[in-house]
Amino acid sequence: NDLNSEKRKFDNIGPINFTAENEAKETNKKIEKMVNNKIDVEKAILKLRETISNINKEGREKINKCFDAVNQNFIDLFTQFFDGGKAILKMVGSSDPLLSGLEVFASPPGKKMNTLSLLSGGEKTMAATALILAVFLQNPSPICVLDEVDAPLDDANVTRFCNLLDELTRITTTKFVIVTHHALTMSKMDRLYGVTMPEKGISQLVSVDLQKAESLVA
Repeated sequence: NDLNSEKRKFDNIGPINFTAENEAKETNKKIEKMVNNKIDVEKAILKLRETISNINKEGREKINKCFDAVNQNFIDLFTQFFDGGKAILKMVGSSDPLLSGLEVFASPPGKKMNTLSLLSGGEKTMAATALILAVFLQNPSPICVLDEVDAPLDDANVTRFCNLLDELTRITTTKFVIVTHHALTMSKMDRLYGVTMPEKGISQLVSVDLQKAESLVA
């Protein structure tokens, strides 16, 4: 009876899988590999976060350094453009320079400090040009093209604009190419280039060296 009982228990176990041990070993190897891969991924994540942190730190330092230099250039150029007044750049919206925006505050002579949007058309042009050139001076290129920048300006401001360009040509090696229809601006340039049509349908490029022309007249 005891033997029959044990046989019934054995039969109830069902068929025996003789490969189970090997399968278990293979499964354990896969689990071990997955665990090692998980550890590698976690290490990579930590390394990536560290790299991002270092990049952000270096980025903030460079932005702050560049911002301070551009801001000083802008202040200097603005006062030259307007023959006085005050202007400043401010980071707004966040204390983190990587997330903050930029606002331009300007006060032409005799006016209160306001944002750029509240200035007149000519004042906006002068302030915006000062800002563009302030950024440009951080890394001057061999050539700078300014297209119809003087269009909204009156004669007095055109003269200031040209005087500033003359100053920039002395402190940089940049050649400024000015696209303009303003006679006063043209008179301040070293060389003029234009297109004429001596015959209908035929365009011809002409140039005049103003310095040579002045010497010939003299």
